[in-house]
Amino acid sequence: MRRSSAPTATSGHAERLTLPWWLWLGGLAVGALLAAEVWMGADGLRAWLPFVVLLPATAAGLWWLGRIRIAVVDGELRVDDARLPTRFVADVVPLDADGRREVLGVGADPLAFVVQRPWIGGAVQVLLDDPADPTPFWVVSTRHPVRLAAAVLAARDATTAAPEPAGAQRREAGGPA
Repeated sequence: MRRSSAPTATSGHAERLTLPWWLWLGGLAVGALLAAEVWMGADGLRAWLPFVVLLPATAAGLWWLGRIRIAVVDGELRVDDARLPTRFVADVVPLDADGRREVLGVGADPLAFVVQRPWIGGAVQVLLDDPADPTPFWVVSTRHPVRLAAAVLAARDATTAAPEPAGAQRREAGGPA
């Protein structure tokens, strides 16, 4: 039986770290309150201008906070614009809220690549095996830590079983913190 490096239904994973509905409600309420404070009884165009400017700006800011996408495709873990080839993954540890707090707490490694969202309780810690990279691990928030961990490990196993194409190079990870 031959393994392929293409993602399968069991190894692929994709999600977006969107804000929950209650943060949208609270954020828009704060934006409306701020617009009402700026308005303070003005008449004419000044009466509607704070609402026309501040409410869409608040919605755009809330959308921007929930823009991060996580995917395991084509033998890579993609977190927003950062890409990690799964051949450099040593292990993946699913974390609950307490585990994430411990990994990112006082003794956290300053060289770790971290993309965490406080409104999402779960995360994964991706331990790296690349002597050329000083980054010891990635910590990525996810709503489904066990599924993401399984997808990364399955992609790693599929990548290490398949021969590496000539000229393949590791792309540097960069992106949001």
